[in-house]
Amino acid sequence: MLREQASGLPAGARGGGAVTAGTHAADATAVPVLRLGTRASLLATTQSRHVADAITDATGIAVELVEITTDGDVLTGSLAQMGGTGVFATALREALLRGDCDLVVHSMKDLPTAPYPGLTIGAVPPRAPQRDVLCGPTPETTLDGLPEGSVIGTGSPRRVAQVLRRRPDLRVRDIRGNIDTRLRKMRDGEYDAIVLAEAGLRRIERDAVIGEVFGLDRWPTSAGQGALAVEIRTVDLDGPIGRAVSLIDDAESSSRALLERAVLRRLEAGCAAPVGISVTGLAAESVFVAEVYAPGGDRTVRAQRALRADLTSEGERESVAADVVAELLDGGAADIADLPGTSR
Repeated sequence: MLREQASGLPAGARGGGAVTAGTHAADATAVPVLRLGTRASLLATTQSRHVADAITDATGIAVELVEITTDGDVLTGSLAQMGGTGVFATALREALLRGDCDLVVHSMKDLPTAPYPGLTIGAVPPRAPQRDVLCGPTPETTLDGLPEGSVIGTGSPRRVAQVLRRRPDLRVRDIRGNIDTRLRKMRDGEYDAIVLAEAGLRRIERDAVIGEVFGLDRWPTSAGQGALAVEIRTVDLDGPIGRAVSLIDDAESSSRALLERAVLRRLEAGCAAPVGISVTGLAAESVFVAEVYAPGGDRTVRAQRALRADLTSEGERESVAADVVAELLDGGAADIADLPGTSR
C-alpha cells in the first residue's frame, strides 16, 4: 500500500478493488467538482491537466485547475541557494491547507521528503521516463562530442557533478527558467548545451530537441524523477476526494518512487543535493542504484542491489533504504558531500 507522510490510501481503494460503481456515482454526487491547484507554467498545467483528465475518466467527477504563484516562479536566484526545488511546493501546499483547492500535483523530484503536517500523497500516476537528456544545437549532440571548454547549463548540483565526472574539461553554469526559456538561452548562445529531464520535454512535446539520453545505470537521476505526486489533505483521505484520487495510483510507479525518496530522506539530503537515485529494469528484474557525488564530480560513492518485484509495503521499502544508506555512509558519502547522514 502506498504510504508516505501522514497516511496512505484507503483500504481497498488501489485499483478499485473495493470501490464499486455505486461508490463512484455517490462520490460524483457528493463532490461534483474538484479544484486542482497548479503552478501556471506550461509544464505544470500540462501535468495537472493530465491528472485532472485521469480522475474524470475514472470517476466522472469534473476537475478544474486553480493557478497558484510560488516563490520559485518569481525569485531569480539559484534554486540550490534558495533551498532547492522545494520552493515550488510550499505555496501549493499552503493553498491546499487553506482550502483554496482540493488537491495539488507536484513533480515528485521537486517535493521535499520531510513530512508536511496535514497533507499526504494520495496517488502516484504511471511514471514517465526517469532519465536526464542533453539538449544542444542538433539532435546528434552528445556530451563526449562537445569541444573542450563548452558551457553546459544546469541548476542541479547533481547534474553538475555528473557532467564534470565525465567531462572535467567542460564549464558548467547555473541556469534558471522554464523549459522553453532554457532552450531559448541555449539557442541564443548563452550555453553550448543544457541538461534537462526527459519527462518534462516529452510532456510538453519538446522531445525533438533531445540529443544524448543518459542511461540510468551510470547516470541515476533525482529521487522520484518522472513521477507525479498527487497530494491531498489527510482528513480527506478516507472520503470522496481520497477515493477519487486513489483510483489513478499506479502500484509500481509509487513503490519505486517512494523507495527512492526513502533513501534521500534517510541521507537527510534535500532535493537539490548531489545524489542520484534510480530504480531501473522491469518489475521482476529491477535494480536499485544510488550514487553520492563530490561537488566537482571527482569522487563518487555508489550502492547497487537487485530488488524484489513487490516492494509495496512501507516496511519493506524502509528496510531496503536503511541498508542502502548504511552502505553509502560506510563508503564515505558524508565525507565527499554535504550530507548530515545521521539517520539510519
